[in-house]
Amino acid sequence: MTNTKVSTVTKYACFRGRLVIVGFGSIGQGVLPLILRHIDLDPDKITIVTAEERGHEIADEYGIRFVREPLTPENYRQVLSPLLSAGDFLLNVSVDVSSLALIEFCRDRDVLYLDTCIEPWLGGYTDTSLSPSLRSNYAYREAALKLRRPGQAPTAVVTHGANPGLVSHLLKRALLNLAADTGVEVATPSTRQEWAKLMHRLSVKVVHVAERDTQIADRPKKVGEFVNTWSIEGFVGEGCQPSELGWGTHERSLPPEGHRHDFGCDAAIYLNRPGASIRVRSWTPNEGPFHGFLITHSEAISIADYFTLANGHGVEFRPTVHYAYHPCDDAVLSLHELAGKSWEMQPNKRLMGSEIVAGIDELGVLLMGHAKGSYWFGSQLGIDEARALCPHNNATSLQVTISVLAAMVWAMENPRAGVIEPEEMDFERILDICLPYLGKVVGVYSDWTPLYDRGRLFPEDIDVGDPWQFKNFRVS
Repeated sequence: MTNTKVSTVTKYACFRGRLVIVGFGSIGQGVLPLILRHIDLDPDKITIVTAEERGHEIADEYGIRFVREPLTPENYRQVLSPLLSAGDFLLNVSVDVSSLALIEFCRDRDVLYLDTCIEPWLGGYTDTSLSPSLRSNYAYREAALKLRRPGQAPTAVVTHGANPGLVSHLLKRALLNLAADTGVEVATPSTRQEWAKLMHRLSVKVVHVAERDTQIADRPKKVGEFVNTWSIEGFVGEGCQPSELGWGTHERSLPPEGHRHDFGCDAAIYLNRPGASIRVRSWTPNEGPFHGFLITHSEAISIADYFTLANGHGVEFRPTVHYAYHPCDDAVLSLHELAGKSWEMQPNKRLMGSEIVAGIDELGVLLMGHAKGSYWFGSQLGIDEARALCPHNNATSLQVTISVLAAMVWAMENPRAGVIEPEEMDFERILDICLPYLGKVVGVYSDWTPLYDRGRLFPEDIDVGDPWQFKNFRVS
């Protein structure tokens, strides 16, 4: 796919309200220049509210008001009420601040809202007074969807970064590409059921959000230090949650520690282990086969639910969907050390920025089980290109921040959509905005399966009758 050239003068939206950015870590810092570049708004109407001092110098660079004030269950309404009223926008890129509380606050005040994941208050991810089911992304999603109300309500876009978010739009484009390449004539679906029928017709059994981050720094990770290319707190939080995946109708049996939820849509299962302790086999074009972490992500649940095809007797079709993530090598070492310390965070943290000297973030969707085997479609964005495209970003953050910008524009264009997920949005509009910032966007077919070269050194328990069973992806 050919990307259009980035234009620094293109304004995708005109917004006359106020904008409050909650949180100002790597994503907040990276999205601010994109907002100022592509949305026509008054910088004097932007306020950053964040718990930490980091990023203050970037706010000063752009002349943006910076308020250091941690939001808590006790004070968030008091802090935010003077800053937001009808027609304004709250962009939530924080950690440890309840998304559900902010969504309700925005609905009460007729304020637009967007987040990149559904966050609980501080400690929610590891609250052992709750069952693993109740501190899962499945549970957080169900709670967010319960906030929907009949009739029009201010738009609240939930879980829209790169993943979750962008990958759902890449998936729709990938399905259309696959249909064209296999001779399946189809008009672009316009409803959820039509999309599910298309995926079923194409015999896609499994979808991985397959990501390999190869960015490296000019100094190695130290003992007692957690290093990553994006939010360390966010990554550790989701890595300590129970591992989760959308559960397909082709699967023959649950994993040994797999459980269904006793509420909600029933589109996903969870494993009674932290996601950062479970690895799966996957594939990307540059990397080839790799072992990734089965980290819980909302898109594994929302995609599986969205593409569920039901009939009068129950569920006829649903794909298995999950994240397969190989972070940068220093982050892998950091996770190994974290697990060895019983999931206690290291005393030091380092978010990789200017010290990155090489590498790409290869992020896409891997569709498997269809007539052509496997098909990966996504972004291959290098660090040098990311820096040239937008300041205060690396390859990983830019894939997220441009997706945040695109969803903000969509919300401004569709201000009365209520609580909405990425799969329900206009994928073509989102991709039009994102593509110029995603580097090389490619679709690549492969004959790879999770049985590739298995048993070469040691015999394994594999299901040769159906390579697309989850047991074949999981690393023992």
